[in-house]
Amino acid sequence: MTAKEYLSQARFLDNRINSKIQQVSSLNELATKCTATISDMPHSPNSGGSTMADAVCKIIDLQEEINKDIDRLVDLKREIMGVIKAVPNVEYQTILEKRYLCFISWEQIAVDMNYSMQHIHRMHSLALKEITVPNQDESKCDRMRVG
Repeated sequence: MTAKEYLSQARFLDNRINSKIQQVSSLNELATKCTATISDMPHSPNSGGSTMADAVCKIIDLQEEINKDIDRLVDLKREIMGVIKAVPNVEYQTILEKRYLCFISWEQIAVDMNYSMQHIHRMHSLALKEITVPNQDESKCDRMRVG
């Protein structure tokens, strides 16, 4: 795994969490759409489940997944922070933290640090060369690219 791939895991996991939160919101909308079907035809009490109950179960499952992912994200960010802190150049550390822990755009990083975009990219390339990616055995976090 390259330094960039290692550092990018946090953004990937953060995006997955946000996606799941959107799914929960969508399921909440579905669960609140309660429509009654009125019919004079008798029906079996065992036929078909409640759409609302199904949605609530899915919401609970997704919220549990989100909580686990958030715990993993916190652990991963702590690990990445340790790796970044091992870089001797403080400016490199700042660029890496802003990009890979705060998810700030290159343009905003350049503005914040009062450098040109070209200089920020040059410094970023040099900073990546200073990163020592932990071995799978040393890493406390599993790879985030799990289905």
